[in-house]
Amino acid sequence: MKYLCFLLGFLGSQFAVSQNNIPLSVEVSVLRGNAMSHTDDMAHLINGHPNGLMISVLQRTDGAKEWHQAYNYPDFGAYFLYQNFNSAPLGSNYSVGGFYDFYFWKRRLQLKIGQGIGMTTNPYDKENNSKNKAFGTKFMGNTNFGFNYDNQTLFKNVGFHAGILFTHYSNGRVKSPNSGINTYLLNVGMNYNFNNDYKVKTDTISHQKSYKEPIRYNVVFRTGINESPIIRSGQQPFYHIGFYADKRLNRKSTLQLGTELFLTKSMKDYIRYFAIAYPDKHLDPNTDYKRVGVFIGHELMINRISLEAQLGYYVYQPFKKDIPIYDRVGMKYYVTDNIFAGFTIKTHLFLAEALEFGIGYRI
Repeated sequence: MKYLCFLLGFLGSQFAVSQNNIPLSVEVSVLRGNAMSHTDDMAHLINGHPNGLMISVLQRTDGAKEWHQAYNYPDFGAYFLYQNFNSAPLGSNYSVGGFYDFYFWKRRLQLKIGQGIGMTTNPYDKENNSKNKAFGTKFMGNTNFGFNYDNQTLFKNVGFHAGILFTHYSNGRVKSPNSGINTYLLNVGMNYNFNNDYKVKTDTISHQKSYKEPIRYNVVFRTGINESPIIRSGQQPFYHIGFYADKRLNRKSTLQLGTELFLTKSMKDYIRYFAIAYPDKHLDPNTDYKRVGVFIGHELMINRISLEAQLGYYVYQPFKKDIPIYDRVGMKYYVTDNIFAGFTIKTHLFLAEALEFGIGYRI
């Protein structure tokens, strides 16, 4: 009951049907699938087929703003996700968050992108649940990607959708252990549209606006806390300082090229531990913990919110425990044309290293 009350309160704060006759819809989806064993120590946790339920409240865009038409009238809203892993060590997860739905192929093919906060019923505990190496904390990040066939008006106000949903849970190694978990699930559901008068407002004024820009320069500072892979080694702050150039190509795409310095304090203690625990590796305990990377990136410009993805390579990495390739995904919000804030997750393939909170300046 407390989860239902939280959901209703959250959704109520996000949406209110007002005098503007906002086109709201509700979706309910049932889920069933499989978890992915992306590390060797995950196999013993995956002994059942995860299932779940997703409830979404969404607003359909109608062309009242420029970005509605630019992105083929997407939906945006809030979701509640329940997922039972059918595994005693993993338990169940409850998540809330926000999402966008983008449409293709005459609005029959839907891409869903969601980000939120998840809570597990059964996190790692040294005495009572030492097998759960996936969730080192009770709260963590939740990321979802979905591909659906969607018919919003199958019968009057009732629609149908079916497809596949990918879910990811990770605390970004805020605390160890943190293998995280990925699942792929069959997604089947129905939706109900509250507004019978929903109509798209097409801009009939012909005008051409160029979004191309000269090369711009950015400096960004990202920080947070994390822990080394050694459980209970202690949380430490990290500081990631980046400088990059970007080039906006058109309405939707901006390309990036840059470099960054990683000052991850937990890495310093991990190097000392590794040198003592594995003397056969002949590692100097005073090995420099700092790293320098170069990266390329892409920014999908929506409105003041953008979706960011980067792929990098360490050109300076004295301690080579991690692979030299890293990636980062997240969201940015432009407070002004020059100042932005962001939330990103930095990983080495499927293994998260840091949840980053950033602020930057674009020259």
